[in-house]
Amino acid sequence: MQLQDMLYSQGFGIRRVCSGLVQQGWVELWNPESKAWEQVLDSTLDIEPEGLRFKVQGVEWEYHALGYVLLHKPAGTECSQKPSAHPSIYSLLPAPLRLRPNKGAIQGVQAVGRLDQDTTGLLLLSDDGQFIHRMSSPKKHVAKVYRVTCKHPLDASQVQRLLDGVVLDDDPKPVKAAACEQVDEHVLDLTLTEGKYHQVKRMLAAVGNRVEGLHRWKMGELELPADLAPGQWRWLTAEDLAKLKPAK
Repeated sequence: MQLQDMLYSQGFGIRRVCSGLVQQGWVELWNPESKAWEQVLDSTLDIEPEGLRFKVQGVEWEYHALGYVLLHKPAGTECSQKPSAHPSIYSLLPAPLRLRPNKGAIQGVQAVGRLDQDTTGLLLLSDDGQFIHRMSSPKKHVAKVYRVTCKHPLDASQVQRLLDGVVLDDDPKPVKAAACEQVDEHVLDLTLTEGKYHQVKRMLAAVGNRVEGLHRWKMGELELPADLAPGQWRWLTAEDLAKLKPAK
């Protein structure tokens, strides 16, 4: 693959822009043999992209044929390209992630499902359409664990009703929690394997309580890293992806 094509695939602009970045001396490649960064001025240089480390304008990147990203979503952000009242989560991502070329009309990584503007925690983004579908489809039953802070004290009957199933106003079929563990008087961990509109809030309302805080901290066996602050992101590793298995 030519260097300019690799840069294009990673979201650094159209090929002409990528070629210009190289020719202007803004691109460096890591040489594992000399263990040093080397400036490259030939945009048509043939490279092996897998495992490649490179710098563009002083910022280090890794090559990813497909982008899989974990974001710690902060409160007061919308999972929308065109937010209405709050900043978009996409504003938290660097431009190359937002501009990765895609066969569809929308470029860059896209959120896997949505979290409400006041909900925080683990959010996945990708430009792999099959991955997005697999993780979003209720038929795949990927478990999602939410830490729910409730307005009123919880009791055992509320927890049991969430496990047995509650009826929401738009669906006569009861909706059940896959698991429900009370953490303290006002907090519980609620596990869902499907995602309906405002589902957690509506389920708690159905048992006579109210959600005051909502934080998703786990999907499948992947937990939100303790050292990833709100608003920060990182690439998903192969080990991370292996943890995102559907519930049995």
